[in-house]
Amino acid sequence: MADKQATRQAYGEVLVELGANNKDLVVMDADLSKSTMTVGFSKAFPERFFNMGIAEQNMYGVAAGLAASGKTVVASTFAMFATGRAFEIIRNSIGYPHLNVKICATHAGVTVGEDGASHQAIEDIALMRTIPGMTVLNPSDGVSARKAVEAAVAMDGPVYVRLGRAAVPIVYDEDMDFEIGKGILVKDGTDVTIVATGIMVNEAIQAAGMLEAEGVSVRIIDIHTIKPIDEEILIKAAKETKGIVTAEEHSVIGGLGSAVAEVTAKNAPAKIKMIGIQDRFGQSGKPNQLMAEYNLTAADIVKACKEILA
Repeated sequence: MADKQATRQAYGEVLVELGANNKDLVVMDADLSKSTMTVGFSKAFPERFFNMGIAEQNMYGVAAGLAASGKTVVASTFAMFATGRAFEIIRNSIGYPHLNVKICATHAGVTVGEDGASHQAIEDIALMRTIPGMTVLNPSDGVSARKAVEAAVAMDGPVYVRLGRAAVPIVYDEDMDFEIGKGILVKDGTDVTIVATGIMVNEAIQAAGMLEAEGVSVRIIDIHTIKPIDEEILIKAAKETKGIVTAEEHSVIGGLGSAVAEVTAKNAPAKIKMIGIQDRFGQSGKPNQLMAEYNLTAADIVKACKEILA
């Protein structure tokens, strides 16, 4: 296995495998299939692939109709267009009737890079969390992305899967356990907890290594399912460690940090620091430059953990 893989690439690969075993699986794209990686499915199963052009609202309207007729529909475009431009259609035509449509959105977060603020979706998790009955998944690497797409297609109902552009380190082995609604205890520890999602799981692992070199015991939790979130694992962490640092490549408003705070405030109040986009728009730049600019690095997580412990 490669050391790195973009979650969108893993998505494209597993789609072809799922298409071979599920004749009712239909894939749609909004004229971005080479970028979203649905192009593999289009070549393997052209009769079940529909390029809807640059018309995202129409794509999700058609997806709703196909789902209502018994198909399992996977529809893709960039996260900004999927959740921003087409929000009303997703809410009213897919969410409200609870249809079997999987919105697999790529190019999320600031690591889209040079495309800049107009294309960097940092609000998508917040938007999708607000739709009643919408499951929200944010895998951390190529392995968990494959598992997330498999789980999304297997379940009945609307799902939002958040995928990235850039290649990221492989965190998990192929035999990892992935269950919708269950967080993963990546590492146990007693001093401080890092709750991370998406590509920030790798940053959390690096941060834990730095902290442990200084004698700090770190617990790492991967929340790949932001909705429904694993309340049990979060409450346990809040009670057993001195505080929680959340880490996400998304706005801290309405994202993972908000979701964790909602759980702990009601069940086990804890000190929380939130690593994420702090009420700012993105900008053009190299992914690693933007991660540093928006304080999304392992070093930033280390700093937040030390503030918790202080």
